[in-house]
Formats: sequence, C-alpha cells, structure tokens
Amino acid sequence: MFTKILIANRGEIACRVIKTARKMGIKTVAVYSDADRGALHVKMADEAYHIGPAPAAQSYIVIDKIMEAVRATGAQAVHPGYGFLSENRAFAAALEAEGVAFIGPPSSAIEQMGDKITSKKIAQAAGVSTVPGYMGIIADAEEAVKISGEIGYPVMIKASAGGGGKGMRIAWDAAEAREGFQSSKNEAAASFGDDRIFIEKFVTQPRHIEIQVLADQHGNTVYLHERECSIQRRNQKVIEEAPSPFLDAATRKAMGEQACALARAVGYTSAGTVEFIVDGNRNFYFLEMNTRLQVEHPVTELITGIDLVEQMIRVADGQKLPFAQGDIKINGWAMESRLYAEDPYRKFLPSIGRLTRYRPPVEGATDRGGIVRNDTGVFEGGEISMYYDPMIAKLCTWGPTRAAAIEEMRLALDTFEVEGIGHNLPFVAAVMDHPRFTSGNITTAFIAEEYPDGFKGATLDPDLIRRVAAAAAAMNRVAEIRRTRISGTMDNHKRKVGDDWVVDLQGERIALHIAADHDGSTITFADHTHLRVSSDWQPGQALARLTVDGHALVMKVAKIPMGFRLRLRGSDLKVLVRSPRAAELSQHMLEKTPPDTSKYLLCPMPGLLVTLAVSVGDEVQEGQTLATVEAMKMENILKATRAGVVKAVKAAPGASLKVDEIILEFV
Repeated sequence: MFTKILIANRGEIACRVIKTARKMGIKTVAVYSDADRGALHVKMADEAYHIGPAPAAQSYIVIDKIMEAVRATGAQAVHPGYGFLSENRAFAAALEAEGVAFIGPPSSAIEQMGDKITSKKIAQAAGVSTVPGYMGIIADAEEAVKISGEIGYPVMIKASAGGGGKGMRIAWDAAEAREGFQSSKNEAAASFGDDRIFIEKFVTQPRHIEIQVLADQHGNTVYLHERECSIQRRNQKVIEEAPSPFLDAATRKAMGEQACALARAVGYTSAGTVEFIVDGNRNFYFLEMNTRLQVEHPVTELITGIDLVEQMIRVADGQKLPFAQGDIKINGWAMESRLYAEDPYRKFLPSIGRLTRYRPPVEGATDRGGIVRNDTGVFEGGEISMYYDPMIAKLCTWGPTRAAAIEEMRLALDTFEVEGIGHNLPFVAAVMDHPRFTSGNITTAFIAEEYPDGFKGATLDPDLIRRVAAAAAAMNRVAEIRRTRISGTMDNHKRKVGDDWVVDLQGERIALHIAADHDGSTITFADHTHLRVSSDWQPGQALARLTVDGHALVMKVAKIPMGFRLRLRGSDLKVLVRSPRAAELSQHMLEKTPPDTSKYLLCPMPGLLVTLAVSVGDEVQEGQTLATVEAMKMENILKATRAGVVKAVKAAPGASLKVDEIILEFV
C-alpha cells in the first residue's frame, strides 16, 4: 500500500481525500496557489507544496508544476479529485511515465471517454443507448445554426472536453444557437483549453440520472446504483439524491449493466460515472462518462456504505474489489445540497469575500435516526476567491426513507450558518419544501419552470407561519425579561412584561396571548387554538432551536427594532412583535421608497469586464447584449432591460468590477 499520496486539487474534495487517506494511515501532500496559502486543505495535509499564482491556468492545471511537486515530496500516487487535471489524459500519462500511480483510470480510458464525440461512438458500439446529434467538429457559428436546424430545435450545444455545466447552452432558435455557440466556445477554451463544440438533440422533460461504476485491474466491474441529479441550474447540479425516486428495479438494472459494459469496453479501472438522460417513459440515453470521482459521490456512499475514495486508492494499488454486484444493496435514502457562493436573490450571480461566520451543522447521527455529513474546504474567516469554482460545501443527509432524508436536510440547512457573502442556502432550503420536489416529480427543467423570474425567497405555509409566530412571541418574552432585568425596572416593579402581543410576519398580523411556566410557554391565538413552545434560546444567540407543538424548529436569529430577522426554510422574515397599542399605531408609519437605478447598467457580481458591445450615443433595444462579465470561470452576458440611449461608459474591458459598480449610464 502507498505510504504517501499527493492530491492534485484544492477545496472540499482535497479535504475529503485527506480524510480517507488519514483513516487508511497514508500521509498526504497538498498543493496550493498563492490564493490558497492559508486554505483548509493545506492545513489538513501532512505536507504542502506551492505551485504558483492564483489563476488555475498558472497553477492547478499546469502539469509540469504538479509533477515537480510529486518529485519534490516523493509521493507514490496522485489523487486528482475532480475538475482541474482529473480527466486530463496527458497528466495521467505523465504520471505513468514517471512510475507514479494515478488514482484514477488508465490514460487510454480518459482519452476515449474524455472526448464526448468519441465517447458516444464507443457507447454505440458497446450497445449503450445514445442521444441523436451531430458528432463532428463544428467550425463556426453559422455551421452551428445550420446543424441545429437539421437536428431540430431545441438543441444542446456542448464543449467536447466539457464538464461541470461549463461550455453548455440550450438553444431554442437560430439566434440562441449562434450566440450559444460562441459563449460555449469561449468558456470551453478558458476552462479546458479545448474549444471544440458539438451539438445534440435536447430531450424535453428529461431527468438526469447517473450510474456509479467501480472497476479493478482484475476484470471486476460493478455498479453502485444510481443518483438522481435533475435539480440543475444552467446545467450545473444543485441537489442530488440516491437512489432516484423515478427508476424501477428493471430500469436500474438495465442502466447499471450498460454502464458496466461501457466501462469494460474502454478497459476502465477505478471509480467512474456514466451519465444518462431519462425521459418520462424511462427510456434512457447515454450522455457522457466522467472518468473521475463525481462531486455528488457522498450520496452513493451513504446508501451503500462503501467509501469510494478508499476503493480508488486500493484499486490503484492493484487490489481486487472486496465485493461483487450481488453484495451491493440500497440502504435508505440520501440527499446532497451543494452550497455555492452565489446570490439567489441576484439571479444566482457569483459572490466573493470573507466568511465572517461559518458554522455547519454537527456531523454524525441525529436524534431522529438520520445522519448528517458536510464535505467542505472552507472555514470561518477564510476568503471565497474569484479564481475558482464557487462551491463552499456539500451538505448531505441520510434517512431510512426519502421523506426522512428530506426532513433531515431541512433541519440541517436551517442550522447551517453562513455570513459575509451571498450564498444559495435559502434557495436549496426552499426546494426541500417545494411540493413538486417532495413528490419526486422533477426534471432538469425544475428550476426554470418553478422559478422563472428567479428566487425571491420562500413563502411559508399557514401552519408554519403560526409556529414561527408562536416561537417569535416566546423569544420576545425572554428578550423583554432580560432587558427589564438589566435596566433594573423589574426589580422596582415599574414595568411588567405583558402577556398579549401582536406578531407581524409575511404580510399577516397575528394576535396572541402567552402563558409562561418553568418548562416553556403556551401560546393562545385569537381562534382559541394553542401551541406549546419550549427552547433554551437566549438573547444574542444567532441560532434558535425550539420545539413547537412537538415539531423541531430551527431559525437563524438577528435582533431588529421591535422584533427579529428570522431565516428558515428558504424564507428571510422581518418579524415584528409589538404590544396591541404599538401594533395599532404602526399602521400610520410610511414605507421608505427604494432608489431608482433604471438608468444604469450595474455589474451584478464581482468579476472581469470582458467585452463591451456599445458606445456613447448608441441606441439600444430591450434584450440587446450590452456587455460580458466573467466570474468564477463562467461568462455572464448582460442585456438591456429596456430601450434607451447610452449616455456614458463608466468601465472599460479588462476592468475588475465590484457588485453594483456602474458600467453604463443611459439617457
């Protein structure tokens, strides 16, 4: 067995690999760029080696620098994680030539499966069902439009060397095909150093379901069942689960066997994933094979009990798989929510900055019989950089049933404290409560269909509103008692904390009465119904854990005048708790009018202004492209929201812009 491995990656996946290596008694080497000098994976590893400047193109994806680190540290094997060099044939070949084990598949398998065009041809030859499309190289945008018309819209424009949702666009007409081709080509060149593009038919109402495979060097290949990855935004997975709520046993078996057949056809060893699109009739079509560990691998580990990283290391060491296909069972259900540094209230645009507060939920078994797991690569006080993928953490939960796994995820998300940057935690929390998601009736169009105008925050159902109102009233009573004790007025009997209150939240005004005792409070509403509230929350605590009517309730808490800011289940609530007289007088208060920014094009995220398509004096029409901003390896096209004339240009291409920095001013 290896005694030292190098991890050619960063962030949460590097930390994840280190944990398993440590469990196996193997020492680890981290590599890091200038931006990652103080990163968590550097702190966790036994050794660390500096590989260059912050941009990945000058550090993490430079093969020579990784090879230099391998030689300098004496590492016997390299785990590539995912992204960066994980599916780079030249890197795997360089390690093979050096006599260093690559903890992944042979370079020949990477080469065959890494090119999406070649992989589809091999899949067809291996008897795997494939999506109709054009497998040749496309020269320019006009040829892309011509081919798209021949295939029939909608089409998917994809980078041949792509992955992780980068270099992918859906086109519904010729204009979108032309624009999407160029954007995909640009993203592919920036992310993978390969700008080849191909086009295939876009399957409507699709589910994205993938099969995890594992193969050793002795001819043994197994599948570890499936993962449902249909909750996606811009082709980037957001929520995954295992197993799929849609597959039946026969379809699962057929998909698994085809995935194994493809792996055997290319001499595959190690962990890999075969991705399929599945339609409403359970017809499935091969998309691609990811010749690496997937981001969402923890949900497979939670339902099978198999540590995939450990098996990858053992396979690379020449060991046989310790199990056969019949040994791999499905135990319970697992969910994964990807926590990204992107602001859902600003159309999911990237966010960077310092994590002023980062408190994940406690990992391990819960008192409800579930499991919480959090794979992360950041820490409180650390920086989220503009140079890398925006993922902060992968929060995973397990339960004996799908409903139980979802409930564990709801509570874990409400417990997860993240401050200092924009993040998508409220959005994934809202999805966990969405009726369509909880029913399992999902497709890859879920986010586009259910949130067509973006995410504005979740609306709580009436039952939960009453529970939050009761909780807020009980918390307010605790805060009022503390305030009067600090001021000394209670001792002097000058002020008594009242029992009657009015709670305003989510557009509702709720009158209630509090009867407190040693164990908690009984809240009585105007309709004479009651809720029992108990908690050990104290003023100043940022997280409140309560039991309301026998149900666990977790809320993030911040004090505001006459109440609280409460965040839970994807909602961000201004909750006012006032005396009946104060509530009556509040009706005469005026609301502050927000500033008018309609005459400006503001940069919606921190990023680099790549192109500017207009000049002073130009007339623009609604929907016209104005500028392109690049952030976290993604191109974002900014378009006019109304017709107008450009009055002034405030930024030039190449400028690094802040959030809400003015790019253009209109007449």
